[in-house]
Amino acid sequence: MEFYKFNKDSGKAISKFNSDFIMSRIIQTEMVTHIGCMHLEENGVIGYHQAVTPQLLLIMNGEGYVRGEPEEYFKVQSGDAVFWKKDQWHETKTDKGLTAIVIESEELNPSSFMPMKK
Repeated sequence: MEFYKFNKDSGKAISKFNSDFIMSRIIQTEMVTHIGCMHLEENGVIGYHQAVTPQLLLIMNGEGYVRGEPEEYFKVQSGDAVFWKKDQWHETKTDKGLTAIVIESEELNPSSFMPMKK
C-alpha cells in the first residue's frame, strides 16, 4: 500500500489560454482503464478483498480509514490517494462518510505524477 497526495499544494498553476487554475496530475494510461465513483455513507465500508488489478483510490471528500493485509488502519481524507498493487488485500471504511474515485488498470504508476504523502 502506497500513499500519495493530489491536493492543491501538489498541483501546478495553469495559465495557458488565459486560464487561472491549479492542476494536480493523477495518472495516465494507454491500456483499458476502469474509473468509478464510490459513495460511502456514515459507517460505510468497502469490504476486505484482494485487488483484481492495480487500484488507485482518490479521496474526494470526507474521511475514513484504509488498511492492507495487516489489520492496521491509516486515516485518509480529501486530497489523499491510496495505491494497491494487484493481489494486495485491502479495506476502506468510514465513520462520517466519504466519496472516492477509483481507477483500476494493469498499468497504473502513480509515482510518475503525484508526490508521496509524508
